[in-house]
Amino acid sequence: MILERSMHPQFLSNTFLVAAQPGGEAFFVDAGGPMEPLFEKAAELDLTPTHVLLTHHHFDHVSEVPQILERWPGAQVLIHPAEKDLVETATGTMEPGQTLHVGGLDVQTLHIPGHTAGMLGLLVEGNVFTGDTLFKNSVGGVRAPGSTSYADLRSSIMDTLMALPPETVIQPGHTDSTTVAEEFDNNKFIRLWRGLDPEGNEPVTALGEPATLVLLGDDYDGGHKAWVRWPDGRDDIVPGSKVERS
Repeated sequence: MILERSMHPQFLSNTFLVAAQPGGEAFFVDAGGPMEPLFEKAAELDLTPTHVLLTHHHFDHVSEVPQILERWPGAQVLIHPAEKDLVETATGTMEPGQTLHVGGLDVQTLHIPGHTAGMLGLLVEGNVFTGDTLFKNSVGGVRAPGSTSYADLRSSIMDTLMALPPETVIQPGHTDSTTVAEEFDNNKFIRLWRGLDPEGNEPVTALGEPATLVLLGDDYDGGHKAWVRWPDGRDDIVPGSKVERS
């Protein structure tokens, strides 16, 4: 399988070019750019992209779709039905649990909501594209536009992604790849969910409100992602920069 990645220098968002072999059809996963390195690789390998598969609707994952359509006007741009109206360039939808045959490969769609309602994971040839649900050493937040809940995010990670074979390679929406096994053993959020490490109980201010800091974990950009608990018992994942410690 051919798998090429391009990462935006500011957003750190990934775009992937995927195909079974040179000289055939291909597809993109997300389109946050920069696209030119992937266009050059497609030309080098004589690939014809026919699809753009979007994990979710956020700008840093869809902004460069017009560039792709300018180069390959017939390409289909697919996204979860709940988010199709949020992306002007989307031409169709992918249903959760569907298997698509694109780029000479079978791609299985996994519904992994939390960061957004229609977040889709894409499982292909031992790789899973996780969008903004799971990153190396971190997890997605549930405060971005279209997000659902902490409970959804946790279930998507623990019940769906961590249920994949340990050797499955995670290709996240931002920065570097990892594996299911690595995250199961080392991701601080997952370790707490597994009951391996103790929860924190430090009083803090989060998003301007009193809260308990359960975990100040890593984020993909070198900063922090925080798991907080509100006074009514609700759990939340918020940017670490929004947490004030005494």
